[in-house]
Order: sequence, then structure tokens, then C-alpha cells
Amino acid sequence: MAAKAKTSDTQSSRGQAADSRTVHPDLINGSLVGVLSKLEQDKVFHQLAVGDIEVSDDVDNSILAGVPEGLRPALAAAIAQGVNGGAGKPVVLVVASGREAEETVGSLRSWYDGDPNDIAQLEAWETLPHERLSPRADTVASRMAVFRRLKHPDTGNAMFGPIRILVMPIRSLIQPVVQGLGDVEPLVFTVGEDLPLDEAAKRLIENAYTRVELVMDRGEFAVRGGILDVFPPTAPHPVRIEFFGDEIDTIKEFHASDQRTYGEGLKTIWATACRELQLTDAVRTRAKALIGSIPNAEDMLESIANAIPVEGMESLMPALVDHLEPVGSMLPKHAVVLLSDPEKLRRSAEDLAKTANEFLAASWHVAASGHGAGAPISFDEASFLDYAETISSLEYSEHPVIRLTSFGVDTTLAGHVQLDAQNPAEFRGDEAKASQGIDGLLDAGFHVTITAAAAGTLARLKRALNTTGITTFDTIRSQAIDGFVDNAAKIALLTERDLTGRSSAVAVAKTPKRRRKAIDLVELKKGDYVVHEQHGIGRFIEMRQRTIGTGANKTTREYLVIEYAPSKRGAPADKLFIPTDQLDQVSKYIGAEAPKLNKLGGSDWAATKAKARKHVHEIADDLIKLYSARQRAKGFAFSPDTPWQKELEDAFPYQETADQLTTIDEVKSDMEKPVPMDRLICGDVGFGKTEIAVRAAFKAVQDGKQVAVLVPTTLLVQQHQETFTDRFEGFPVNVAAMSRFQTTKEINATIEGLENGTVDVVIGTHKLLNPKIKFKDLGLVIIDEEQRFGVEHKETLKALRTNVDVLSLSATPIPRTLEMAVTGIREMSTLATPPEDRLPVLTYVGAYEDAQVTAAVRRELLRGGQVFYVHNRVQDISSIADKIHTLVPESRVGIAHGKMGEKQLDQIIRDFWHRDIDVLVCTTIIETGLDISNANTLIVDHADRFGLSQLHQLRGRVGRGRERAYAYFLYDPSKPMTEQSHDRLATIAQNTALGSGFDVAMKDLELRGTGNLLGDEQSGHIEGVGFDLYVRMVSEAVEKYKEPDEDVEPVSVSIDLPIEASIPIDYIDSDKLRLEAYRKLASARNEADLKDLKEELTDRYGKPPVEFETLFDVARLKFKARKLGISEILAQSNRVRIGRIDPPESIQMRMTRIYKGTQYRPVTHQLIVPTPFTGSLGQGPMSSDQVVLWTNQLLDDLAWRPQR
Repeated sequence: MAAKAKTSDTQSSRGQAADSRTVHPDLINGSLVGVLSKLEQDKVFHQLAVGDIEVSDDVDNSILAGVPEGLRPALAAAIAQGVNGGAGKPVVLVVASGREAEETVGSLRSWYDGDPNDIAQLEAWETLPHERLSPRADTVASRMAVFRRLKHPDTGNAMFGPIRILVMPIRSLIQPVVQGLGDVEPLVFTVGEDLPLDEAAKRLIENAYTRVELVMDRGEFAVRGGILDVFPPTAPHPVRIEFFGDEIDTIKEFHASDQRTYGEGLKTIWATACRELQLTDAVRTRAKALIGSIPNAEDMLESIANAIPVEGMESLMPALVDHLEPVGSMLPKHAVVLLSDPEKLRRSAEDLAKTANEFLAASWHVAASGHGAGAPISFDEASFLDYAETISSLEYSEHPVIRLTSFGVDTTLAGHVQLDAQNPAEFRGDEAKASQGIDGLLDAGFHVTITAAAAGTLARLKRALNTTGITTFDTIRSQAIDGFVDNAAKIALLTERDLTGRSSAVAVAKTPKRRRKAIDLVELKKGDYVVHEQHGIGRFIEMRQRTIGTGANKTTREYLVIEYAPSKRGAPADKLFIPTDQLDQVSKYIGAEAPKLNKLGGSDWAATKAKARKHVHEIADDLIKLYSARQRAKGFAFSPDTPWQKELEDAFPYQETADQLTTIDEVKSDMEKPVPMDRLICGDVGFGKTEIAVRAAFKAVQDGKQVAVLVPTTLLVQQHQETFTDRFEGFPVNVAAMSRFQTTKEINATIEGLENGTVDVVIGTHKLLNPKIKFKDLGLVIIDEEQRFGVEHKETLKALRTNVDVLSLSATPIPRTLEMAVTGIREMSTLATPPEDRLPVLTYVGAYEDAQVTAAVRRELLRGGQVFYVHNRVQDISSIADKIHTLVPESRVGIAHGKMGEKQLDQIIRDFWHRDIDVLVCTTIIETGLDISNANTLIVDHADRFGLSQLHQLRGRVGRGRERAYAYFLYDPSKPMTEQSHDRLATIAQNTALGSGFDVAMKDLELRGTGNLLGDEQSGHIEGVGFDLYVRMVSEAVEKYKEPDEDVEPVSVSIDLPIEASIPIDYIDSDKLRLEAYRKLASARNEADLKDLKEELTDRYGKPPVEFETLFDVARLKFKARKLGISEILAQSNRVRIGRIDPPESIQMRMTRIYKGTQYRPVTHQLIVPTPFTGSLGQGPMSSDQVVLWTNQLLDDLAWRPQR
């Protein structure tokens, strides 16, 4: 099926995920073309670009050219687009690392004067060929796109257009790939095209998508009726494709969190492959045949044979496909190959091969000792190719090769050229030095251009230089990373990195989405404990459809079956059938390990509930006092955002997530109100809480107020100081720190500054709470890692804060104090969405092995990353450090623990921060908030001794950048483990998804019981009624205090009539999803809720069948009955029993008149009304609709009031 040309602005080969980052309407593609044309006056540059340099007469016909880093992208662009109207040649630019490749693509887009899509990057796997881990799906997808465009370029189709400049890390060049990957037909869905649904599902399975019930993650798909949901790894959001017969009707994006579609809809979507091993029939048959012949691969082969993609199946590639081919053989004919720093490339290639072999050895070793994931599969065909051979084979296949080096070149030899250019001097943020340097260049007649990626940064650089009196320079927004000074053409380009020593990323097209209610799938498994509001704690058995009635008025309904304690000793357990329209009364029990089951109709539950309720009222009372005091207090209303605020926010180097934007808005609007803010922000580790604090602090300083940032540990003080100073650079904001790292002199200066108002932001540990410290005008207090502060600190703060705005941040939302935001006393925001390109941390739990540790450390050093090694005993920490040094001699190892002197610790952390230490052997001192995005491997020994939230916090220290992070939780295989430790390690291994902090916290509640969580008196009550119900009771009590005159007690209504009212299984076939639909229906409270629900169901499953109308009608009856205070309407043979009703005399009379034979029973407060449901003489039984109408009329009659 031919893919139609894309009409929208097309995205680059990098696959849509990344280009939402790079292709941006007002972005800076081709902004440096003017500079490039001037560069051509440099003769040598011109010759290199045109290619008229005679080759050396050695065996290798390559050119060695001395070109500074900043000019390399310019050279590549010049060769590709041709000089002086000449035709250009395709270019392949090989760099040392993936990070470098990404930066290079950015700068190339600024230099290249053509379609930015002509530039592509062939990413490398982040896993090694023999590892039992699969590369990321989006990496694979973007590679597949590149292979497709290399083999079958299609000029008419922007998605698959030819590539002019291909950038790749050396790793991509030397790793062989499955033959024929470029010939795999891409699976493209286009509106209006024909594609049978089952054919589409088959193709998705071949492309290694996993079939699921509910699409949540990349690489999953689901089929429901004529609807196909699929989440291509390169797409920012999953899409829902509706079929009309075999024709594709609409394609819309939807949010995984609430499963609702949004937006205009797409014309076409390309479902890229998730794995480089296609699960075709041939591969599956071969996998089946191989079962039993490859050691330790049984389970993997079994899955592949059944077309289920498994983690690490790439390691089996050589056994499952016939040939692997080198990437070099796919390159465009006569493409010019540029090698950026061949010395670095060779080194990288050797390291890669070495580490790959080490991993191989380590995993064999682990496999042999019986621990770990089974032996690796060694097939030499998949191993990295030799660097020198790869390059020479390129030269033989008529690719001109130019080696670009930063070292001096002896130009007397043939084929050796040197550009008369060099890297600019490094100014590293030193203004005087910078202005002097630029002045010198201008005097020498150079044309100087200053460039930066973010408009805010550029404006700031320009302002800074203008104040020193330099004005004759150009400013251009571009993504150039390194600058240069070209003496021959008299041109100098200075980038932000040259001037300040770091580069800010480009601001990205923002896609703020205010999200609707997220989907909460209650997974009930057989044997789970549940709480029913009226009947207490029981055990879930199953969902069951039952048929009631006989003959013509037979109806089916669905029930939850719950088992309760037997009412008599020795009798079988009582079972309760709960109709699905009452699901809102049932919640999963979280509390003690195994609670006691209640008896049905027993008094014990009522007593437990009454006790808890009494206690809840006391809590509510205290909370309300606090609340009203706060509402009365006059705070300060901050003014709206200033232009500087916008400039600060534009310089944020990452993409904000939807939740972050919402939260920032909430915080700002709180600050702009006169009532003091008290907001708690819950967000998982590394979800961008600090940035929110930075923006709030800046807003407060804009109004001349002071900000105090309170953090639990000295390390965090230092880190926040770096972050805040970093982000506030160039603005007149004075940031000071107070912790044991500062000298007494510094601290006294800070205290003085706070009192006279010269210090704007102070960051400190609990030292800040010292009564000696006076603030001139404190406007905002920010508490980071709130869960780490004790009660007395909180009291001191409360005194501070009756009229100061307070913002608390916390990662592990464990409800220590039930001052929780749940009760609605504190405002709460949660950050639940991970940053766009964040990956879950790969977690490995296993026995400690030297070989494993060595390989793990090596792999991280290979990527230029850093390692945390956590060892929680200070006594022998230095021997561990020595051991690592022996295992990996080339690593620089540092030690950090809390018993070290301040200066020493401070220095170590700084060194680690500035990348002068590779492996930091430390205690759990790093647990809170050390944020080093370059450290992506964490090794914890004796992991069985740690608590659950501790393990989670530790794991949150890595994986904060774009690279894949690894966490190794190792235990000592010689010592037995307690059962609880085992459960903890199992939990952490399962909850690896991003944002699983909350799940871990809940699991923690289950593992530890709720004892130490909420103080003694509360925990007893929580164990009695379960966490969910407890929280609900608290919020109801608070409501009641807020508005005492309203009767808030919600009446639960149960309706049981002979009505066909269940969700047909062929509409929603999964129990889990059906339960969710019932639950939403049961908790609807008014017409608007029903309308929303109907929209949602139509959106997710197609048009609801007729039975749904009846379900909605029953819900409407419930609304009506609730208004009247009626709690049950039950059909019994030919009567209806209406419960808990005391109608006045007049209505009783009227009812007996209209409904003959009505009886009222005052003792039980019941009204018994005869019904015509079963039909009378000559008439069949009533249909569901008629039953509903009749009941509706009955309720209207009960609501009747005599006219006065």
C-alpha cells in the first residue's frame, strides 16, 4: 500500500518523537547560511568543500584535514549543498558519541540551506549486541526510518525522502544489522485508504507490537470492534484509528492517562517497527525449531515462536536470520565520509568491543554460577566490526574519506591540509575577558557573530556585551554548539558555550494539555480484600452475570461476588452479590496485612465505622480551625508576570510536561491571590519539582520579597544553590546559602543580608529556622523533600507562616500527617507525567558478582557517564572504593559519607558535579535530591537491608537525562534474606514505570501496615476501615464543617428492578475495563456526569448499544431517589419495596388511591407498592423501558406536594 504524501509540515527522519524537539515553526533552520557564504572566501575551506584536493599517494586514499570543531558542521553543509551553484554530494559524518551526534544534527540544521529533513541521524543502540536487553523502541524506529530512506528514497514522499547528510556515532557504523531492514515495507495508516483490520493487526504483531487490553505504553496496540488503538514508539501520543468496514475513517490522537481523544485528527500515521527483528512467519518457525538447542534461551524462543516480543530478543538475531550486513554497505553512492577526530573514534570503537566482550564474560560467569538471567548467546556475527577494516572498506568502495582532526597537520605532505582557523579563546562567563577578546577580534578586522539557541539567552548576552561598550557585532539565533575564528576569511563565530561555558537547549513548541480525570483501573484479583461502605471488609471472589426472573421477564445483570465471615461458627462463608450500579460503595482495602473479615449485618462494622467517624470529626475540627485562620489572614497578592519572568522561563533547557505547566499556573495564581498560599506538590523523583520552585521564587523576588528555601540535607543546599544561581544568572537576584559548608563569616554576612534586604533568596537546612534569623520582608517559603522534616520543625514553620505563601515539594507522598491535601485543606498538585523522552530505569536485582560490577561500571564510563555505588557502612567504605579501583583501573573513584569534614565532602560533591570523579562510592547521603543528570548507573550492594521508599528514592537518582539508566540492586548470595526483604526487592523490580512513586508508597503501606504512618490513634482506625474509606470520611467531615447547614450525608441508593441492564460483553470484553465503566457509572451524580461518561465511552469503544440507555435510566432514577432520601427500591415478585421513607399522611392517602393495595410499614419505614411488571390479564410482562417509566412516575408521585 503506497503511503500518501504527508501534507502537514513533515518531520525529520529522526521519527516524530524527537523532532517535535527539533523541527519547530520559528526555529532556526538555515540561520547561519549568510556566515557560510562568507566562509567560502577561505580558499582551503572552499577546496575541501568542492573536493579538489589531491589525495595522498599512500595506500589509503584519504585526506587529513585540520579543522576546528566549530567549522565541521559548516564544512559538511557546504559539501552537501554544493558551492557556487555546483551540485553537492551526500555526506556521512561520523562522530564519537551519541550525544555529539545529536548536537551536530542541531548545528547542521542551522548551517544547511535546504529542507531540514535532508539531515538525519542514525542513532546507535544503547544496549550491547549480546545483552539480554532490547534497545529503546524509538531508537529502533528512527533507525528503521533511516534504513528505509537509504535503500528506497522516495522524493515524492516527505516521510521517506532521500538523505543528504547522515550523522552517526561510530557505534552505529561498526554494528552489523539484519540484512534487508531497508526493504521492510513501512506500515502507514492513511485516512481514506483500504486496509483490513485483521491484516493491520497481523502487520503490527510482525513489527513487534504487543497486543493489550488498554494501550498505555509505546509499542502496544488494542483492537475493540472497529477501533484500533496503537502507540507508535515515535509518536508523542497514542492514536485511535476508526475503521468503516475496511476503510480507515478517522485517525485521532488520545491521551494514555484518560484514554480520551483530542485535537483535529491526523491525515496519516506511520506505525514504525519496535524491534529490528521482524516477527515474520519464517523467523517464528525457525525459533520454534531452535527450542532446546540454544542453552538458556528456551523461554525467549518460545515467546518469539508465539509472536510475543521479549526483552533482549535481539541477542538471538544471528540464529534467527540468515545474514547481517554492515551499515557501510547501505550508504549512498559516492557519499563523502567525514570522520570527526579519528583518534577519538578509534578509542571509542576499541572501548566498545572491550566492554561488549566483558559483558559477555560477565554474563557467562553469572549464568554458570546459577544466578542471574541465563547465559548470553554468543554469535560472533553480531559482534562489533573492526574499526580500521570498516574505514578501509569504505575507501575501497569509492567513498572519498576526509579525516578531520584537531591536532596540527604537516601540510608538506600530499593530502594533508590545515585550515587557517582555530577555536575561540574560552571566556567561561568572565565578562571582562570576553569583552577584551571580542574587542581584539574587531580591531583585527574580523566580522564577529554571537549566537545562542534561546532568544532569552541571546538577548541577555547582547545586553551584557553592550554594557561593556561593544556594539558592532551581529546576533543570530542558531543551534551551533562550538564557535571558531577563521583567519583566512576574517570571520569569528562565538556561541553561548564559548562565552558562558555552557549551552542552553532550544525552547520547544509547547503542548500544554490540561488533562481530564485519569483512568483508575481497579484491578481486582480473586482473593483481594475490599471494603463496602455499608457491610465492611470482605474478600473479592469474582464477577458474575446472573439471570433473574423466569419466562418473558427474564433479565441478566452483572454482580460482584464478595465473601464475608460466616454468621454462625463453622457455617460456610456468607456471600454478598453487589449489583454493578453500586460499585461506588466498594473500594480496595489498603491497611493491615490481612484484615479480619466482617460479618454481614453484624454490629462490629457499624461500631468500627462509628469510632473512626468520631475520630475523623475531631481531626476535621482541628483542620478547620487552622484553615479558617489562614483564610482570614491577609497575605500578599503578588503582581502578574513580568517580561523578565518570561525570559527566565524561556531559558529552561527542557520541555515542560503538561502537569508541570498546569502546576506552575496553579502556583502563580495562588501567589496572585491575597490569601496566603499553602500548596503541596507531589511528584516523582526527577519530574521537575525544582523548576517550579525556581519560577515561584523568581516571581516573589520580582515584587521585592525574600524567599527562603528549606531543604533537609547539606548536599541539597549546595545543589539547589548551583541550580538557582544558574537559572538566575544575568538577573539582579542575590542567592545565598546557609549550611555547614559555609564558614561562620559567610553565614553572618548572609544573616545580615537577610535583615537589611540585600539577600533575595536564601537556601538552607533547618539552620534557617533559628530564631536569631530575621527577614526584612519574607514573602515565600519553599520546603523541599517535605517528608524529611520533623514535627517540631513544622511547628516553627507554622508560626512563620500564617501570612507567608508556602510551597512544599515531596516525592514520596506518604501521608505522614493527615493534614493531607486529600482533605482539601491544603491545595495539592501532582506531577504524574514523566518528561517526554524519559525512560524507565532498567532495574536488575541479583546476587553480587565482581564481573557484573566491573562490566556495569565500564559500560557507563563508555558513554562518558558517571556511577553511584551505594555502600551503607562507613567502616569499610574505603576498602570498597579500592576494590572498584582494582576492578576498573581507569576509573577515578571518590568517597562521600556524612561523617566526613564539611570542606572535604563539599569538594568531593563538586568534583562529581564537574565530572572529575567517575565513580562515587557513598552512603545513602545521596538519597535525597542529588541531581546529576550525567550519572546513569546506580549500584547498591546489600540492597536487602534498605527500605522500600529508600530503594525508590535511590533509584530516582539516575535516569534523569535522556540516556537509558541502569540500577543494580545486589545482595550477598551467601546470607539468607528475610521474607520482607525479598518482598521489597520484588516490588522494586516490578514497579519500574516512571511515576511509580505513588504505587511504591501504597505498596509500602501494605508491607509495613499503616502503623507508624499516621500516629497511633489514626492507624488503628485506618486498619479498621481501610485507607480509601478513611480519607473519604475525613473529606466528608471537613465538608460538613465548612457548610454545616447542608446535609452532606450521601445516601447510597440500591435499585433492583427486573431490567436488562448490564454492559454487553461484546461491547467491552475485558473484565477490568467493564468494571471501570460500571464504577464510573455508579459514581455519576448528575446529568452532566452522565453526558461526560457517554462521550467518553463513545470515544473509547464506539457507539454504546441500547442496553446502555437503560443503565443510564437507572442512574437517573438513583438521582431522583437520592433527592427524596430513599435508599432502596427493590422488586419482589409482584411488589416493589421502597425503603427508608416516611411520607406525610396526605401522600400516603394519595398513594393508596393511585396504587391500589399500597401498604406503609412505619416500623421499618417501608412502603410496599404492588406492580404491574409481570403483566396482567391479556398483557405480556413489561419491557425494561416501561418498568423504568413506571418507577419514574412512582417517584414523581412520592415527591408530590399538595398545592396551597
